[in-house]
Amino acid sequence: MPVNEITYLEGIRQGLQHTMQEDPDVILFGQDVGSFGGAFKVTTGFLEAFGAARVFNTPICESAMLGAAIGMASQGLKPVLEVQFADFATTAIHQLLNNAGTMHYRTGVAVPMTVRAPCGGGFGGGPFHSEELEAFFCHMPGIKVVYPAFPSDARSLLVAAIHDPNPVVFLENKYLYRHIKELVPEAIAPIRIGSARVCRSGQDAVVLTYGAMVHEAIQAAEHLAADMGYRVMVVDMRTLKPYDTDTVIATVAATNRVLIVHEGWHTCGFGAELAALVAEQAFHLLDAPVRRLTAPDCPVPFAPDLEKAYRPNAARIEEALVELLEY
Repeated sequence: MPVNEITYLEGIRQGLQHTMQEDPDVILFGQDVGSFGGAFKVTTGFLEAFGAARVFNTPICESAMLGAAIGMASQGLKPVLEVQFADFATTAIHQLLNNAGTMHYRTGVAVPMTVRAPCGGGFGGGPFHSEELEAFFCHMPGIKVVYPAFPSDARSLLVAAIHDPNPVVFLENKYLYRHIKELVPEAIAPIRIGSARVCRSGQDAVVLTYGAMVHEAIQAAEHLAADMGYRVMVVDMRTLKPYDTDTVIATVAATNRVLIVHEGWHTCGFGAELAALVAEQAFHLLDAPVRRLTAPDCPVPFAPDLEKAYRPNAARIEEALVELLEY
């Protein structure tokens, strides 16, 4: 089977292109997704390939964009809406929470819409372009939340998200777009929404993480193995709602020490949900308290040096792991 090396961005592009070629009901729209190719050039060439009836620009009004997507989805289409930055989706919270999230509960009508939302820092974007809002979206009933870390997963999970009958927020880490590459087969392998990925095996501790922090965790685990001989498992959650409880509990049983890492804020962050799950279902398996390493509870700094201090990284993950392993 032919194998190609692709970036994270190209994985998203291929997943979107595949579904649009296979299903004429898939519609793509958002700010500048047409001739400009999107803010990050994910949709370059899509207007020419699929025509203006299926690929079109919208005004700068996220509430109207999500409302239009809900209408399309309720009438049998599969809209894919690109919000330029996940931060901007907060201006359309009513549409997502009260309309899209409750539609099936209220009416029995499926709402197969996908909201592509670039997120995360690492490029000096400041508090309006770098926020991690996954916990915000996960708290909404009726909404699924997907957050891949690898090109192959981005490709396959976007296909799964578009075909899912529920509203899906598909988070894309901007730092990963052109920094992460992976060898993948031409054929797109199906991935079930709700399954985690064990990226690195180990038995001394497990890091539960997602997004850009997956790669920081792998780097930390590899350095710790070479430097101190510890064998640390790394689990990429991939899907945050629903999340893979079976894999989480199994990895806790295999390692007995848990570090949860994410780029979002600490208080009420998604890591708190994972910590609660471990406390409720796997407390008897622990040899040390569950530890979280996150961003602090403050706005995302604009200055590069401050942002670097704000975001978790491999060095800080390694330091937290040593403290956990030596508890």
